[in-house]
Amino acid sequence: QLQLVEIGGGSVQPGGSLTLSCGASGFPFEYYPMGWFRQAPGKEREAVSCIDWSGSNTKYADSVRGRFTISRDNAKNTVYLHMNSLTPEDTAVYTCAAGQALAKWGCRGRTGDSNKMSYWGRGTLVTAAS
Repeated sequence: QLQLVEIGGGSVQPGGSLTLSCGASGFPFEYYPMGWFRQAPGKEREAVSCIDWSGSNTKYADSVRGRFTISRDNAKNTVYLHMNSLTPEDTAVYTCAAGQALAKWGCRGRTGDSNKMSYWGRGTLVTAAS
């Protein structure tokens, strides 16, 4: 069964840290680019960060560069987003994604299918507020 399941969302005070995890199943994770999108209330969804299939290439939105770090463990079929120095502007639903959505942004997969197919999680809420 194909699944992307995010865990690790929650509430923190501004300046705090959280780590999101996304466990994948049902597709060849090690071939796929992975990444995170977020959508704040009343705003459009935006790409946050991505990592290519090998883990050697990463990309970040300007708003999070230097504060967020993406990583992956292909042995565990898991991608992580380590978030530091959170601000109220980071409050959003964070969604894990695989495949085309990240390939278009510049993080490539190993195979043709991994750059053409898109898979999405259901999202997890991150709130940074006093």
